[in-house]
Amino acid sequence: PYGDKRRLELGIALASEPSLLLMDEPTAGMSPEETAATVDLVEDLQADLDLTIMLVEHDMEVVFRVSDRIAVLNRGSVIAEGTPEEVQGDPAVQEAYLGGVEL
Repeated sequence: PYGDKRRLELGIALASEPSLLLMDEPTAGMSPEETAATVDLVEDLQADLDLTIMLVEHDMEVVFRVSDRIAVLNRGSVIAEGTPEEVQGDPAVQEAYLGGVEL
């Protein structure tokens, strides 16, 4: 399956024991089950290795689950930066990605 291929690619990237791992849309095209398995793997890597991970991802559930710090870009500009909790509650992020919030 596609998710297995992507996780194999991750293993290949880790073979050189990097201190920084760049991940571009690591869960794109995956089923919900494959996404969950990949997120579990990333969380395990964070716990087991002294590794900084920088990822670009549009699935905000994935971003919030695996990130300590988040920078949100909209049209090439940073509109928010902070912890997952700070970013999730930021009005600029809500407007850009959720179309605003009705109170």
